[in-house]
Amino acid sequence: MAQLLVLTSAVHSDVLPALALLSHSTRFIPAQADQLINAPESDLILVDARMSLAAAKSLCQILRTTGITVPLLLVITEGGLAAVSPDWGIDDVVLDTAGPAEVDARIRLAVGRVTQTSTSNTIRAAGVVIDEASYSAKVHGKPLDLTYKEFELLRFLAAHPSRVFTREQLLSEVWGYDYFGGTRTVDVHVRRLRAKLGDQESLIGTVRNVGYRFNLHEENDERVPHSVA
Repeated sequence: MAQLLVLTSAVHSDVLPALALLSHSTRFIPAQADQLINAPESDLILVDARMSLAAAKSLCQILRTTGITVPLLLVITEGGLAAVSPDWGIDDVVLDTAGPAEVDARIRLAVGRVTQTSTSNTIRAAGVVIDEASYSAKVHGKPLDLTYKEFELLRFLAAHPSRVFTREQLLSEVWGYDYFGGTRTVDVHVRRLRAKLGDQESLIGTVRNVGYRFNLHEENDERVPHSVA
């Protein structure tokens, strides 16, 4: 069941009658920009465009500028379809006469696409959760205070668990081909990253004379002396 928010200035039951036959939780607020400030949280927003296409377009564009991350669906009459274009910023349209099966399918698909995108931006491995969208990382629920390069190094290694990378490969992948520093930079960042991982430092393993890897399980890696890594 999804949490739906409907923006309309009409009688609630007239907007999309099929909603009343579905199990989704639906809340209604006036279709006005100032109402968005205290709008309740939702999984999907529906904007009523049946009465005024111009007002609905403006409202949709305002919603996008606020940085909403939930799908935005437009409820519209068949005659208004010709006026809809990509610059509205909506994810889908649904006719006000659509039946419950179609409305439910559009809601499920729209919410599912966002969930799938969100999941693809998250890396989970050995208790480490890395959110690529917000550039944040946690280990067993504890936030890690990482620099940009420390984050990128952890993200790259965790995205390829158990695979060993040489220092030269890590320089190329994390720092880029145009970086002129030596491989010592990798060792320094690995040491700092391990320090921030605390008792989970063994997640970053060393393979002597080869490079580093992200361990999915506790392993007795051959550690180089602390003066090196």
